[in-house]
Amino acid sequence: MKEIIECVPNISEGRRKEVVEEIIGNLKKLEVKLLDYSSDEDHNRTVITFVGGSENVVNAAVQVARDAVRLIDLRSHKGAHPRMGAVDVIPFIPVKNVTMRDCIEISKRVGKIIGEELGVPVYLYAESAKKEARRLLPEIRRGEFEGFFEKIKDPEWTPDYGPQEVNPTAGVTAVGAREFLIAYNINLSTKDISIAKKIARSIRESSGGLRYIQAREMPLDEKGCVQVSINILNYKKAPIYRIFEIVKMEADRFGVSVLESELVGLMPMKAALDSLSFYLQFPELNEDQILETKIYE
Repeated sequence: MKEIIECVPNISEGRRKEVVEEIIGNLKKLEVKLLDYSSDEDHNRTVITFVGGSENVVNAAVQVARDAVRLIDLRSHKGAHPRMGAVDVIPFIPVKNVTMRDCIEISKRVGKIIGEELGVPVYLYAESAKKEARRLLPEIRRGEFEGFFEKIKDPEWTPDYGPQEVNPTAGVTAVGAREFLIAYNINLSTKDISIAKKIARSIRESSGGLRYIQAREMPLDEKGCVQVSINILNYKKAPIYRIFEIVKMEADRFGVSVLESELVGLMPMKAALDSLSFYLQFPELNEDQILETKIYE
């Protein structure tokens, strides 16, 4: 039976379209299926999503890393999104006929290649983490590119693969295996970053908010507003509609409103149906009731 693994590399470039297109162009030449890629100028970041079998996914992930290291110089990179590497993070997600253990082994293979071939320190995170302190990506990324030159000297932050010093232009990279994650952002009708910061603190798990939620504030200069940037680590236990309603309620306390929501990359159909079911008050709504499901099944 055919195995399917999803890979979602995040690269630290969202403004120079020619750079993004070169990386995507090289990816399209490989034996994986490109599902989506989206760039954000304020974040100065591009999220790429592709799927394939294990060997092809390994080759494609390494190619993205190889191109990102060659084309991106973090010394001149500025953006709202925290970053520590030219290719900032590479997660592998089991989709079909593959286990989490398989994805962990793939992440180790890719991490070793990036470390040895590209000279970029690699940290294993999420299910691949060898240390509990490295399980959460924000903990690894803390201090970002600029802070890692000191951070990496601490024995606690010796890389899992690669050199024991930061790559001067490409930084460091996190590679790991995890369950499906939804990157979901909510933009607010204000330029006051302190409001977004308070709302992010109220919903994220690390500050006593919702379990399975990571959140932080971000300024969006191009749009003239602020954003609550959210990672949903388990959409089945922390559905999108619940997060949206809480953010909307918290925003109202500060006299601001929600301008719009934003999905970065892809999400499962069930996540969308759960929210549709909530707002339209369907007792049950499933994929079998969707026209396209019946057409393409």
